[in-house]
Amino acid sequence: MARVLIVGAGLSGSLCAALLRKETAPPLHLAVWDKAGDSGGRMTTTRSPHNPRSTVDLGAQYITCTPHYAKKHQSFYDELLAHGILKPLTSPIEGMVMKEGDYNFMAPQGVSSIIKHYLNESGADICFRQCVTQINLRNDKWEVSKETGSPEQFDIVVLTMPVPQILQLQGDIVNASSEIGPSLVIHTTVPFGVTHLEHSVEDVQELIFQQLETILPGLPQPVATKCQKWRYSQVTHAAANYPGQVTLHRKPFLVCGGDGFTHSNFDGCIASALCVLEALKNHI
Repeated sequence: MARVLIVGAGLSGSLCAALLRKETAPPLHLAVWDKAGDSGGRMTTTRSPHNPRSTVDLGAQYITCTPHYAKKHQSFYDELLAHGILKPLTSPIEGMVMKEGDYNFMAPQGVSSIIKHYLNESGADICFRQCVTQINLRNDKWEVSKETGSPEQFDIVVLTMPVPQILQLQGDIVNASSEIGPSLVIHTTVPFGVTHLEHSVEDVQELIFQQLETILPGLPQPVATKCQKWRYSQVTHAAANYPGQVTLHRKPFLVCGGDGFTHSNFDGCIASALCVLEALKNHI
């Protein structure tokens, strides 16, 4: 039985896992690792420590489907809508630019419910707080090392974390209350994020609160706060000449995928997952 490891439990990784389970005939041992404490990647939903029913989406908060992808990826949207994971977004959003034929969707249970759906469909062994540090060839298999625990060997490895994290890898790869208050999300600009990337979370949060006070004076003090730093956010320039995926090694097989090889949205992750699946079909 082939052992397959997918590194990254975001949208690309979770969808790759679900597609592999669905589309490949031979039995697989499928594992998904992520360095974070939960799945979601840049489609994360956080909950209030005081009331788990009070949630807010970090990163992606709604999904825009263009006419092109409404047709090309119809089966994915239909599945998520049928399960109630996605619903049409009907509420107005200030500043939203709508193009003719576009559809917007939101996730009632939070955007991370999309990832959890695909991980559940995959039946994979999912391990969190697994930070991969090295990948080495050992007897025609990939030996994957992590910060804690013993290395493990796999026949196939799929890397779906942000490209800068892939480039940091070492080894052979180098060659219950009903009264729920409102949730408020403040997004900073990209220049602000770049300027303060290495500053402490406490200092950055204070700057954000100061600016918020000028926009919404007298806003009540929050019951709970979370300041999320996105070191890798939107992909501005996808990897050139590698649409959807890049195969780094063929025997044993090692492939990289994710929106870093397409474009930074829901459909970009679907496109990459389909490309990864196509590349893997002849090696399982």
